[in-house]
Amino acid sequence: MKERDPRGTKRWQKLRLNLYERDRRADAPCWICGQPIDYRAPSGTPDAWEPDHVVPVAKRPDLAFDPGNIRPSHCSCNRARGKKGNTNDLGSPSRMW
Repeated sequence: MKERDPRGTKRWQKLRLNLYERDRRADAPCWICGQPIDYRAPSGTPDAWEPDHVVPVAKRPDLAFDPGNIRPSHCSCNRARGKKGNTNDLGSPSRMW
């Protein structure tokens, strides 16, 4: 039997609303591109707010409801990033310092 995605639960909906209010009050920009988010834009439109898991739920399901792992993003930025993980990762160093 396939496990149900925890983000489809009432718990996720409540957390999502709390995160939206947190980010809207702070007028937080998109953590991916750094540009302002239109908090009045309809859900699903490119400039609209969307919660983004820094560490994808597929990699760390235990962090699905952790507010510290969820940052504000544009819908378009979040969906373009997909499940890549941290966009600020610079990769591996060329040598040990």
